Amino acid sequence: MKKTFTAIVAAAMTAAAPAMADLVIPNLSYRTGPFAAGGIPYADGFNDYFTLLNERDGGIGGEKVQVPECETAYNTEKGVECYEATKGNGALVYNPLSTGITYQLIPKVSADGISLYTPGYGRTSAANGKVFEWVFNYPANYWDGASVAIKHLLDLNGGSLEGKKIALLYHNSAYGKEPIRTLQELSKKHGYALTEIPVDSPGQEQKSQWLQIRRDKPDYVLFWGWGVMNQVAVQEAANIRFPMENFIGIWWSGSENDVLPAGDGANGYKSLAMHGTGMDYPVYEDLKKYVIDAGKAAGAGDQVGSVLYSRGMYAAMVIAEAARKAQELAGTSAINAAQMRDGFEALEITEERMAELGLPNFGQPFAASCEDHGGPGAALIQQWDASAKKWNLITGFIAPDDEVLTPLILEDSQAYAKEAGISERCN
Repeated sequence: MKKTFTAIVAAAMTAAAPAMADLVIPNLSYRTGPFAAGGIPYADGFNDYFTLLNERDGGIGGEKVQVPECETAYNTEKGVECYEATKGNGALVYNPLSTGITYQLIPKVSADGISLYTPGYGRTSAANGKVFEWVFNYPANYWDGASVAIKHLLDLNGGSLEGKKIALLYHNSAYGKEPIRTLQELSKKHGYALTEIPVDSPGQEQKSQWLQIRRDKPDYVLFWGWGVMNQVAVQEAANIRFPMENFIGIWWSGSENDVLPAGDGANGYKSLAMHGTGMDYPVYEDLKKYVIDAGKAAGAGDQVGSVLYSRGMYAAMVIAEAARKAQELAGTSAINAAQMRDGFEALEITEERMAELGLPNFGQPFAASCEDHGGPGAALIQQWDASAKKWNLITGFIAPDDEVLTPLILEDSQAYAKEAGISERCN
């Protein structure tokens, strides 16, 4: 089966291999399986932004962008197969939208000299550029998200969580386990009791977990879910009448697809957000003109402006800006993978630049460096309004607790460096 899959993918990608003069940015997507509800809008937003650049601007720096797509079904083995099948076409960067795939690709991209961009997911300690030369996860990571969630709860409780009970309901995978260490350390600092409740993939059955929550009566539930698991959790929370304003998901558990199936029962549910959402940004006028109305959209058009469409578009925007920076530094538009990495490491996204791109006040400004591949890590809190069927931002950007996070990142990244025989750089 593995050999057959490899042969099929390789043949398909070779047949559609782009011209080497183009900028090649593969899309390791998933439009099938229990995680498709998240994968489809993200992939559509990612593809459509590059189509916009090609149609409106003639590409990036005069170079057209090719986005060969390969279906991973959110399966780690298939994701690695897709990487191997596409990297030979001149790939500049990968954005697999999977923590499991990311963990497997980190040593591969490091050996092959290809950048890996994992905004808001993947291996958190890759924020340490001294160790992870080829990996970038700005503007925020999972540990940032866990810290911001706790800061929000501190704000709601007069600055103290002493004696409170917090449950973490999480996808039982590398993804879901990412925030555990952070939440444990923060519990020592703030005096809350933490309960960890795993849910096996894909997460369609959660009765026992919600019975435990009903029995234990935690003050708050933090949620690391994805795909169909999100819809089930929101519905189960509504079924036991858990106070939805005390149920807070990570940014991958806060899309329209996660809450609409529960109807009014989802009202008040919260999640973190890395950026704004909705279509009140000028870039959507150009997307409508050059991509959607022109019949060049990647999908059916029903996800445009949604949270995850916007996130896929945002990831594509950051990659495009890194490519522009790489072209500037290299003095050529036809950049290679090594030059693309340099662009990622020297990238600065200012609010002024975001406005120029048609995304004013959409995301947090950041500047990368040799040492810092992770960005500032701030996040917003959004809340679902079931009657209006929309997310409303209820906070500004909340900064994470770097006093706790920085030592954790250093500890984990240095352990990886020792294990992998990597010497730190940036000295």
